[in-house]
Amino acid sequence: MAPTPQCSPNTLCSSTTMAEKDALPELTGTSGQSSTQSDLKDAHVSTDSKVPDTENAAAPQPQQQQVPDGPPPPFAPYEPEFFLSSHGDVISHDHHLNEDGEALYRFLLDQCKKPPVYTLSINGTHKERRTRTVTRTVNGTHQTRVEHYTVTITDFDFSIDLTDYITVGPAYWTYPDETPAYRGLPVRQVDSAPAVNANADVEKAGGKLKIAGRRKATKDEIKAFKVDEHAHINEGIPPWENLDRTTRCKMQASSKTLREWADEYAASPKLLKEFLFEKSLYGWNTTKLQSAITSSIHSTSYTGTISASFLPSLSRIAIRPDNRLSRTLSRTLYKVLLWIFLIYPFIWLFKRFSSRGGGKWEVGGAAYGLVCCEPVQEGEDLSGYRREGSWEGEGVTREPRIVVGADGVRKKLIGLREGEWFREWEQVIKRCAKMRLQRDEPLRSVRDGPADPANQLEGYAVGALEGY
Repeated sequence: MAPTPQCSPNTLCSSTTMAEKDALPELTGTSGQSSTQSDLKDAHVSTDSKVPDTENAAAPQPQQQQVPDGPPPPFAPYEPEFFLSSHGDVISHDHHLNEDGEALYRFLLDQCKKPPVYTLSINGTHKERRTRTVTRTVNGTHQTRVEHYTVTITDFDFSIDLTDYITVGPAYWTYPDETPAYRGLPVRQVDSAPAVNANADVEKAGGKLKIAGRRKATKDEIKAFKVDEHAHINEGIPPWENLDRTTRCKMQASSKTLREWADEYAASPKLLKEFLFEKSLYGWNTTKLQSAITSSIHSTSYTGTISASFLPSLSRIAIRPDNRLSRTLSRTLYKVLLWIFLIYPFIWLFKRFSSRGGGKWEVGGAAYGLVCCEPVQEGEDLSGYRREGSWEGEGVTREPRIVVGADGVRKKLIGLREGEWFREWEQVIKRCAKMRLQRDEPLRSVRDGPADPANQLEGYAVGALEGY
């Protein structure tokens, strides 16, 4: 057996691994002398094999990391998938929104940057009783009889786009704890004794998750809530005010923030859960405005039936789970087929009674104002507002201005009140009814309506005498 070579501190053994050789500077010389001058001097190599001549070989250069020129690529924000239903609702089954409360919260804020579409639909109809003669052949015998029937005739049908009259918003609000609302179950609940940390006060009772201090709302509470909510919508009062325009609560009235509600929804394992967010409108008393429109059209000697409806669209956001059953129930056609084949009743039972079935969160929304009226504070700077009466003779103006209310209090006014809007559109609405206008595209300004023939008369319109 060949003797094992002995290594000195200045000698590199031939048993050194290839990785160790690569890590050291390159060695040259056939007699074991190194030609490297920077890292290892006078190193001797003891080896049984012949070392090739590398005296003139160049030392390897360390590789430098390539740094790209120019700025980094732009940040691409996450865009969840969603679609619009036939009613104009925004529906999303995005997987990320159902697991991350922050992503859900940001999605709601992004969707609320666009106000809802607000449309006034006006149509007039009348019924006519008609007679027709019907002849039938029975067993070779001709039988004739007279039939009377009634048909509904549409006289005029047009709409007005009111979206441009939205002046303020969005203002984010949540229901107070004592209000019957959907808080994770298919039924309305009340937080009678809200806990400081609701996420920590969760107990399991009867196979279902139950949050301490949260109970099912009674029938009387639900009935009173629906009556109050209907009155708020018709009279144009925001959710945080009473019917007498006094402040009822703060906007974020819930003991939980909107972000915390989003976290609670994302943490739920239910298969058919749903998070609903409403875009509401306030500022105009639509009940009084409907009466004024109906009375104005009747003054043109029209005797038919008049309908004036305020229709919001793109005003509802629904977040639902990313599974096949939930996506199927979001399609109207599939839902009808499930009813026809009597499958949907079993789905409803699972959604209503199973702990892994359905749950609904409808705890708040975003409010948009058609008009904003606030009392003037003492010493407040009003340089950007027009003084009361300074626009008399100019017609309707949308500029911020100071008005005096019925109670004698000076107020800051932004936008148009329903009476000012009606004064601007009254003559246009009358002409549309007289001319029996039927139009699919909504009117967006008074100039889009039928022209008044009187404006063609010389000297009738304002400024018609210019040039004389």
